[in-house]
Amino acid sequence: MNKTYYVCKYTPIELLESLGGECENFNHMPEGFDLADQVSHPNICGFGKTLLEGVMEGKIKELVLVSCCDTIRSVYDILLESGKLDFLYILDVLHCDSACSRERMAVQLKGLAKAYAQYKGTEFDAGKFRAAFHAQEKITKSHIAVLGARMGQELFEMTSKAMPLPVENDTCVHNRSVGNILPPEGASFDELMDWYAGEILGQIPCMRMMDPTGRKKLYNDPSVAGIIYHTVKFCDFYSFEYAEIKNHTDVPLLKIESDYTIQSSGQLLTRLEAFAESIQPETLEQTIDGDTKGERKMGKGYFAGIDSGSTSTDVVILNKDHEIVTSIILPTGAGAAIGADRALAEALKEAGLQREDIDALVTTGYGRTAIKNGDKSITEITCHARGAHFLNPEVRTVIDIGGQDSKVIRLDENGAVANFVMNDKCAAGTGRFLEMMARTMEMNLDQMSECGLEFKEDITISSMCTVFAESEIVSLLAKGADKGDIALGIINSICRRTSFFAQKLNLSGDIFFSGGLAQFEIFRSTLESYLKIPVHTSSLSQYAGAIGAAVIGYNKVKRSLS
Repeated sequence: MNKTYYVCKYTPIELLESLGGECENFNHMPEGFDLADQVSHPNICGFGKTLLEGVMEGKIKELVLVSCCDTIRSVYDILLESGKLDFLYILDVLHCDSACSRERMAVQLKGLAKAYAQYKGTEFDAGKFRAAFHAQEKITKSHIAVLGARMGQELFEMTSKAMPLPVENDTCVHNRSVGNILPPEGASFDELMDWYAGEILGQIPCMRMMDPTGRKKLYNDPSVAGIIYHTVKFCDFYSFEYAEIKNHTDVPLLKIESDYTIQSSGQLLTRLEAFAESIQPETLEQTIDGDTKGERKMGKGYFAGIDSGSTSTDVVILNKDHEIVTSIILPTGAGAAIGADRALAEALKEAGLQREDIDALVTTGYGRTAIKNGDKSITEITCHARGAHFLNPEVRTVIDIGGQDSKVIRLDENGAVANFVMNDKCAAGTGRFLEMMARTMEMNLDQMSECGLEFKEDITISSMCTVFAESEIVSLLAKGADKGDIALGIINSICRRTSFFAQKLNLSGDIFFSGGLAQFEIFRSTLESYLKIPVHTSSLSQYAGAIGAAVIGYNKVKRSLS
């Protein structure tokens, strides 16, 4: 028997089950939208395309929709035209909970019941209807709440695994509360539908409703220790609530956006893990996994951090006096694990040490999970924060322009992450973008930085898209524009974008500039001119991530011995 899939909490699941249906929320995240893109407009949101992809793949044969937005209406029209479903129905639910809305909802319920009963060859069963109501179990102890637009099951599972506390899915369809009250006994079908319409519309409202104030209950729950707010690209309804929550809650808050495919999961995991580390920073410096307090012996007193980036791998070794013994940077190469092994071997050789002399090895960076010989893996966000604090304890904000992403991190007085923002998965404004622009100009980064100091006139690079920016530069070169002017235009565009990006956080105090670009004075000074706040660097800014990893390893072993 086919399952009847639904996608909205206003779907009358209990009614469908009373007519012999087996209902399931369709929450699958596909690898891509190859089939959906053939039949839909490119700007349909990722979830709309997910539905289309599921039908086109043959995973869905029965589907009940609710007219919650223009995308769902478009999806319905496309699916109706396709003829690929055995049963397709859309409920036209008004955007308010009023007497008139409830009356209309009751009419809609009766219409669905008639169509579904005819399709199934069944009749309404009042007993099955009553048995279909189940109270929703809620987490009452301290937990993380996921709010906002619906989150794909794969992403939610990844979120739950990354968090240090239980996670409750209160997004969209998942905060459904129908079932807390049983239907009246002895009522007629029409009376039941009138009552049922009130129960469906009387739930905590979704953002499509005209009055969403009842949603405050979701984030004012005293047991909520942190909030992850999820939006789907191109979804307008849930783009506004985040600002409201941000201004009215004191609990840690993270906003993430997905396109509803598993392709975005990798970068999102970094944000989730960094958020988890910021919620309970004390866990970072607990004993190394497998050790218990008092059982560990100090070895030679050396602690290593490996920062496996997309372009380079950095290794820093600290001694027991919190001093840097050696620092190494090598190209990552084709494999993160191989690059890490090579860089660590070089660092050990330079320091005159053996692997067994290292009491703790902590890995970070995009390739951290591929490195198997480390004692602990920590996100680069946390490690850059600790590394910047090690190099300059006075700063409270860190800006890192990495190879594939950019980060702005707020620190507390101990160097722990207070808040952070990251760019999206586009390479615009990252080190990778700069490398590609330099390659187009047949320069390396050193040459571009020096060339930018010799500009004659201002040139604005208007596009931050790598493809369009490259075309823009080729056009400028063809017109005979000076390379120094173009180089400065590229540097300005990156720093300008970074400064706008940084304003998402309330900047205060001086800023520390970490990462590979921090070694170039023109980037530091240009960034400072846009931010209008002192921007500091260090000769070791490039090693901030590896330093932070080594510091965490040092503190973990130190704590185990205290």
